Amino acid sequence: MKRIFLTLIVLMGCLTGFASDNSFTQYVNPRIGTGGHGHVFLGANVPFGYVQLGPTEHTRGWDWCSGYHDSDSVLIGFGHQHLSGTGIGDLGDIALLPVTSKDQQEVVFSHHDEQVRPGYYAVTLRQNGVPYVNVELTATQRTGMHRYTFAPEQETMHFILDLSQGIGWDSPKKVMMQQLTPRIITGMRISKGWARNQTDYFAMEFSQDVTLEKLRKDTTGIISTKNTGQPLLVKVGLSAVNSKNAMANLVAENPDWDFNTIVKNADESWNKELSKILISTDNEDDRTVFYTALYHTMVAPSVFCDVNGEYRGADGKVHKGDFTNYTTLSLWDTYRAAHPLMTLIHREKQADIAQTFLHIYEQQGKLPVWHLMGNETDCMVGNPGVPVLADLVLKGFDVDGKAALDAMVGSAMLDERSMGLIKQYGYIPYDLEPDKETVAKGLEYALADWCIAQVAQKVGDQESYNYFIDRSKSYRHYFDKKTRFMRGKDSKGNFRNLAEFDPLSTKHRNDDYCEGNAWQYTWLVPHDVHGLVKLFGSDKSFIAKLDSLFVIEGDLGDEASPDVTGLIGQYAHGNEPSHHIIYMYNYVGQPWKTARLIRQVLHEQYRNNQDGLSGNEDVGQMSAWYVLSSIGLYQEEPAGGKYIIGSPLFNEATLNVGDGKTFTVRAINNSDENIYVQSATLNGEQFEKSYIDYSDIISGGTLELVMGPEPSKWGSVSKYRP
Repeated sequence: MKRIFLTLIVLMGCLTGFASDNSFTQYVNPRIGTGGHGHVFLGANVPFGYVQLGPTEHTRGWDWCSGYHDSDSVLIGFGHQHLSGTGIGDLGDIALLPVTSKDQQEVVFSHHDEQVRPGYYAVTLRQNGVPYVNVELTATQRTGMHRYTFAPEQETMHFILDLSQGIGWDSPKKVMMQQLTPRIITGMRISKGWARNQTDYFAMEFSQDVTLEKLRKDTTGIISTKNTGQPLLVKVGLSAVNSKNAMANLVAENPDWDFNTIVKNADESWNKELSKILISTDNEDDRTVFYTALYHTMVAPSVFCDVNGEYRGADGKVHKGDFTNYTTLSLWDTYRAAHPLMTLIHREKQADIAQTFLHIYEQQGKLPVWHLMGNETDCMVGNPGVPVLADLVLKGFDVDGKAALDAMVGSAMLDERSMGLIKQYGYIPYDLEPDKETVAKGLEYALADWCIAQVAQKVGDQESYNYFIDRSKSYRHYFDKKTRFMRGKDSKGNFRNLAEFDPLSTKHRNDDYCEGNAWQYTWLVPHDVHGLVKLFGSDKSFIAKLDSLFVIEGDLGDEASPDVTGLIGQYAHGNEPSHHIIYMYNYVGQPWKTARLIRQVLHEQYRNNQDGLSGNEDVGQMSAWYVLSSIGLYQEEPAGGKYIIGSPLFNEATLNVGDGKTFTVRAINNSDENIYVQSATLNGEQFEKSYIDYSDIISGGTLELVMGPEPSKWGSVSKYRP
């Protein structure tokens, strides 16, 4: 039997090589971002799945927000839900931990004993250096599947089912577990954390008879069974609605006991999505970083409805929809690049995204801000749901423009979160806002208001257009022409005393900005770059200030947010408010500066190792910036589809844009030295603009860029600028 156990260890290793030679999953390194401040999920899931099944460690600080960090070696369970790249920890729900005795609460493991690929995770657990169990995990959208192969010396197999266990802020409010049959255990867990009222029901089925012994008033159970010498399989269905739905999800998605088939299906699901962008490169590290980044953009949004269409809404009630409902909407991050990327390669999902937003509006009276498991967390600043919904309307997706406008206007006219002050003063006075961050809030609201105005114009609502286009210019209130920074202003119209102002300093959640300083926030006007240029007085003055951003250095202060990372001068690529700034050079006729800086960021701030991200992954945004920028495109304006042309890292990238069409960006003479566009053609015709419209991309075709080692005048003439 020992020989069989050792053979299974070898087979477990072989399974991680499931992909064929033409597979895209072989280029994914899921460990990228599991170290440093990446906060990335490691485990088994499928694209946009409700289940993220993987190892959970003790929460030891900020870098354990996903429940896992590469520096750690102690496991407390294999949980079915995890966040990826967030700055706050939650979830970790419904975890099993295989142990050698009933009183064991944790296990020590080695990263050398782990194997992971998209849709599959495995680890060999040891006691005193001797293997006692091989753990293998895989998943479908709404279910997790485990395979445990215990060493023959383990006559009895034990598992801890700990419903008190959670990540970060999470703590249980109400839990229940019960054994329905010798092989089925069901239960529920209601918890309070970042998601204030999260509900999880589970149905857990075993491949052989087990016994459940409850401990600590239902919060913990010990599941035991005899070691028959065969692997023990466990299937777990989840639902936010009820146990019946959890079982229905299990039966529908995971009806058999064929673990390898589930792994194969997960691999095929990932390959289908990863194949939507084909790249040509001789640099294998770049290839790995690219496909890992693309993989990371598809951990969320997560499906948040059952196979029968039922879901728990933002009002806490159960609803049934004729659309796929989503959750894990990190919109302050993802409106910038992750959602614009989705509109290119996941067009089939956008109508459901729109319906998710509109139903959230109906249920909670506003569009989502940061939605997690049916809960509004109100995390971060601004109205970040507005740009995403507006983008879908303006790009012509199947969404009722009038209903979308009503939802956007209704959300923007509330008196909460400082918006009442905007209606009264036209900006947010710092002396009337105890929660601070007034400049960041005001700039975010301004760009959202511009998005509302564009939708109002599209649907023919002139009154709303006039009102919101005026509000979108409120960023001007914060611009101090004396210092040429965006600064806090009081209710009498006076800027904060200069003696109190340091443009380098940042105090986490305790100044006029949000996870940043004045140097970084002065540029947060992506919706009206030319208007911002006018505030500086001329292109020349604007460029001089922008140039300075990338070279000036200084002390951020002892109270600086840990999110302000990835610095090039004061440009902070590790946090989202900086992500659009590099592309501003195209607006003032200097696209070569955009090109140079893009290449620098692509090479320096994304790497093929555990500490391969310069900041939090932020639910796909950090990776989406890489994906778009590396193929040579980026949507600067928050909605509408004007993609700025940068400097492609790859010789060729082909996007499957749906409807049987592809769009190719081809870089001729491309190299680490030839980073500047010299000339361009679109479908064989001369193309002078330094940007391209969404409609041109989804129509299919080829954008060909001739690259060279020196800046050229391409894209510099005013009429060819965005």
